[in-house]
Amino acid sequence: MRLVRYTYPQTRIAPASLFARSPWAGLETEIDRFFNSALTDFTGPNHTEPRFAVDLYEDDANAYVRAELPGVKRDAINVEVVDGYLNLAATREDGTAEQPATTRFSRSVALPEDVTPDRVKATYADGVLTVTLPKKEAAKPRKVTVQVS
Repeated sequence: MRLVRYTYPQTRIAPASLFARSPWAGLETEIDRFFNSALTDFTGPNHTEPRFAVDLYEDDANAYVRAELPGVKRDAINVEVVDGYLNLAATREDGTAEQPATTRFSRSVALPEDVTPDRVKATYADGVLTVTLPKKEAAKPRKVTVQVS
């Protein structure tokens, strides 16, 4: 019988000074990627028009979408319901007479299932667009009086 002495393999670890990248090097990139992915619109990455903020609220009979659109003319606003989404689009004329500029805004909001899309109404006053989304009769709360005997 022959005995062979086993030697453990030696691994060489390069000193940290040889690495050009610090552990914090990609943190800013990862944070930017996280916020960009969390705040993108449903329309996808090719969405190039700026978005505007909307307020969503509801009462017993209706749901509401409220958007502030200062400087936008009434005829430059487009409101439509398509495939369960409320699409809002607006165009604002900026600039001077020598250099006119046009800014387009758009926003899509998913409609709740209990909304009747055929009866949607929109009003625009003092730079504020309010879209009223009536709820279906089955979704409205009902009050039933029970008599105790």
